[in-house]
Amino acid sequence: MPDHVSAQKQRAQAASESIAKPIVWSIAGNDSGGGAGLSADARAAEAFGVHLCPVVAAVTAQNSRAVTRVEPVSAELLDAQLAALADDLPPAAIKTGLLGSAANIAVVARWVGRLRERAPVALVVDPVLGASTGAAFAGEAALAAYRELLLPRATLVTPNRREAARLAGGGAAGGDVPALAAALRGTGAQAIAVTGGDDAAAAPGRSLDWIATPQAGGWLALPRVATPHTHGTGCTFATSAACALALGFVPADALVLAKMATTHALAHGYAAGQGAGPVAARPGFATEPALLPAMSWDESSQFSSCLRPPDTGQSPKTFEEIGLYAIVDSAERVRQVVAAGVRTVQLRIKTPDAPDAAWHAALRQSAADALAACRVAGATLVVNDHWRLAAELGEPSHLVVHLGQEDLLALGEAGRAELAASGLKLGISSHSLWELCRARALAPWYAACGPVWPTLTKAMPWVPQGLDNLAWWVRMAGMPVVAIGGILEPAQLELAARSGASGVCVVRGLGDDPATTVPRWQAALAAGRAAPPLPVPALPHPSLAP
Repeated sequence: MPDHVSAQKQRAQAASESIAKPIVWSIAGNDSGGGAGLSADARAAEAFGVHLCPVVAAVTAQNSRAVTRVEPVSAELLDAQLAALADDLPPAAIKTGLLGSAANIAVVARWVGRLRERAPVALVVDPVLGASTGAAFAGEAALAAYRELLLPRATLVTPNRREAARLAGGGAAGGDVPALAAALRGTGAQAIAVTGGDDAAAAPGRSLDWIATPQAGGWLALPRVATPHTHGTGCTFATSAACALALGFVPADALVLAKMATTHALAHGYAAGQGAGPVAARPGFATEPALLPAMSWDESSQFSSCLRPPDTGQSPKTFEEIGLYAIVDSAERVRQVVAAGVRTVQLRIKTPDAPDAAWHAALRQSAADALAACRVAGATLVVNDHWRLAAELGEPSHLVVHLGQEDLLALGEAGRAELAASGLKLGISSHSLWELCRARALAPWYAACGPVWPTLTKAMPWVPQGLDNLAWWVRMAGMPVVAIGGILEPAQLELAARSGASGVCVVRGLGDDPATTVPRWQAALAAGRAAPPLPVPALPHPSLAP
């Protein structure tokens, strides 16, 4: 191929790739010291691989130690910047930082309305009300404009505790973080994250953010990064969330990624001047297992249920091998599959709408017979849903209970404590980033990742995870991962095994005669284990439509 033709194709490919990047507008202040504001936003956008349009709403005179002057740009100049971008570079998400004046807040609100008449646009509001040095950036007029114009339009608001209290009305909710978040959602904001990175006294050694979203609520927890270089932390968190929303993640998952990126940025902060240096978000943050947070289960709980993340330093290769994981609906089918060589089998018996005493007696007998068959074969029985029945069977060495996230939430803290005290191993379903984070808080025997492929076994809102998300789960979970959903052919199981999954589930593919089908599945499992591992993506893809 001639050099000029090759170069032309390379330029065309590069142009195509650049156009494919989601566009995020950051409407914020310029930091002359390069630490916070638009400088931090640009670093965060680079870490997520999106295109950032930096819109200057205010100019600051500052260095690493102090802010000496703040000048908002005129509302006319801000409007002109947004008008120039609107047709050529329309945003998938907008992040606001330091806006400088009530007039500028009004300009942003008008443009959000105009843009949403054309296409969906996520709005992340980082209410920059003052500097960490004490300089005030917003008076009562700006506070009123936030409450009346921006919060009702916000997809997500990311204040720290002090900012949340000011936005909610000074001493509103007595400073209680969940109550503050609830008050702010009452303004019309879809989701709130009250960040706690600047509140070391509240949770020594830990960084805790309270999230309240349409998908989930609770504490996101990671170890606190000990560093003097924290300039731009709030900007990085909000812009990271905006980038994730632009990539199609729902708010709860976007906040998981934002916490990961911000913690990574803190760990890579550096000195630049004599005061606090800037944090530095970098690509690749989402493949560091230690950065995946734990998440509390109960919105009313404090910190107790998000303090036991699993050992993130453990290699997936050292986890217990679960292997071919059969899911069946009767004790007789359990006997068939363990006789065929399966060593992990789930008994999934659906509960009728009005179960009577006879049904409960039959369920108990089926579970007991299935456990007896597994004991003889040296196999593990997984009981779906009915954990108290499993506990009554009294053989934790051969028993695991599998529960979905809604079932675990319904148990409440007392029920989850009772489950933990039973001594049963636990398997948990997970379909999204926030569900994986909640699973980590309970340190289960495994987390199921699904559906890997589309499945008709049950109706679910989830987008298929695919092999890329499965490989990401395996790397990041810090526990064994079981692949589930739509695995109908041995070739699919072989690919799932290449992800490093500890177990791979088969349901309908067992057929009428497991003695014939199981050897083929086992051969596919062995082939996948021997093949080169699948690549791990830099970022997972969304698993729930926004």
